[in-house]
Amino acid sequence: MRGFSDEERERIRRDLLEAGRSLFPKFGLQKTTISDLTDEVGIGRSTFYRFFDSKEDLYLAVLEAEGEKVSRRLAEQNLDDVTDPEEVVTQFLHFIFEEIETNPLVRQLIISGELDRVRSHRTEAEREAERQEEIETIRAFLDPFVEQGHFYEDDPELVASAIAAIPYLTLHKDDIGTERYPNVRDVVIETFARGLVEDSE
Repeated sequence: MRGFSDEERERIRRDLLEAGRSLFPKFGLQKTTISDLTDEVGIGRSTFYRFFDSKEDLYLAVLEAEGEKVSRRLAEQNLDDVTDPEEVVTQFLHFIFEEIETNPLVRQLIISGELDRVRSHRTEAEREAERQEEIETIRAFLDPFVEQGHFYEDDPELVASAIAAIPYLTLHKDDIGTERYPNVRDVVIETFARGLVEDSE
């Protein structure tokens, strides 16, 4: 079996990631087959396994690449420039909710239960590292406010964890009602952000 040049390997890996980015949101992890992915790229199954050990590994690679894009979009929000702690929490939560509600891959992951399937393919250490990375992302712009005593809670990791938990409200969109959900979401975001900030009076 011939080897691939570095350029070919890069192209095939990129094409597999693009195929995953296209197919996983449509069909989910379980229903997307290796053949679906290889047909999309125009390679054989054996070639697929030269790049990824399983479709789950490809899914994780797609998620990692998507996470980098989301991080870049978050950086573009310039939350570091926001001086009002209530506003920074509000803007961050609106950003995350929008990603969940409009990004097909993120939505599939959160709404369709893919998150549990993906996590089952990671070790406990990997899951903890992922959780810690999420918390650190939030803490990057929240810690100064915590240190200055702007929040009722003075444990920065607890504050970040509480903020990270709020977007899971979207899992209950059907329970809340599709028409009512946007208003409920906004009230929860604004009430949570206001309640988190230390009352200076």
